[in-house]
Amino acid sequence: MIVPRTDRPQLAGKLAEATPRTKTFSWADPRAIARAGHGLAGLDFLHALMAGEIPPPPAVALLDIDLVAAEAGRVTMSMRAQEYLYNPLGSVHGGLIATLMDSVMGCAVHSTLPLGRGFTTLEIKVNYLRAVTEASGLVTAVGRVVHSGRQQAVAEASLTDEASRLCATATTTCLLFDLPDQDRARPSVGSQRTMEREPKPQDDRRWDASDWMKPC
Repeated sequence: MIVPRTDRPQLAGKLAEATPRTKTFSWADPRAIARAGHGLAGLDFLHALMAGEIPPPPAVALLDIDLVAAEAGRVTMSMRAQEYLYNPLGSVHGGLIATLMDSVMGCAVHSTLPLGRGFTTLEIKVNYLRAVTEASGLVTAVGRVVHSGRQQAVAEASLTDEASRLCATATTTCLLFDLPDQDRARPSVGSQRTMEREPKPQDDRRWDASDWMKPC
C-alpha cells in the first residue's frame, strides 16, 4: 500500500511563490448560435461570425480562437499560446491544440455546405511535432477540405507558430447530413451569458440529425 506524503516542505515553498491567476469570460446562448447557423449556408455562417453579426461559440471564446479567413474549402484560425492553456508539463495542452485543429477542419468542411446541410466529426487524428508554449506566440491553423461527398468529407490541417515552424498536423472525417426543416429559421442570437449554467430542459424527442449538428 502506498501512503501519500503530506510533508513536502520543498514543494510547498515553491507553490507558495506562485501567484494565483484568474480569467473571466462571457458567452452567448450556444443553442441560438447553432440555430442561426442552421439558417445559413456554411460559408455565409462563417462570414457572419467574422463580421461579428453572430457571436463566437463558447468554446472558441474560452480559448481566444480567432476566425481569420474563410473561403470555400479552406479556413484559417489563430490562437495565442497563453499560460492558462498549459498542462503540468509546461506547454499548451495537446487536447486544446486538438480542439483548435478540430475547429478549423470542421469549419473548412462547413464552408462547402449549402443551406440545409449539416456535419459532425466522426474521427480526428493529430500529430504533435513541436511543443507549443508562450514563446510560440500566435499559432495559426489552416484547414483544407481534401474530399467532400454526399455523406462524408475528409479534411486536413497544419499548425504553425509565429516563426512559421510546423507544430502539428491533423486529419479528420466528417459525417454530412440534411438538417430538419424546422432548424432552418434564423432567430435572434440573444444576450451574453454569465458563468451560471441553465437547467437542462427535459427532452423526450427521438434522435434526429439536429442532435449531431455542432457549430465550429
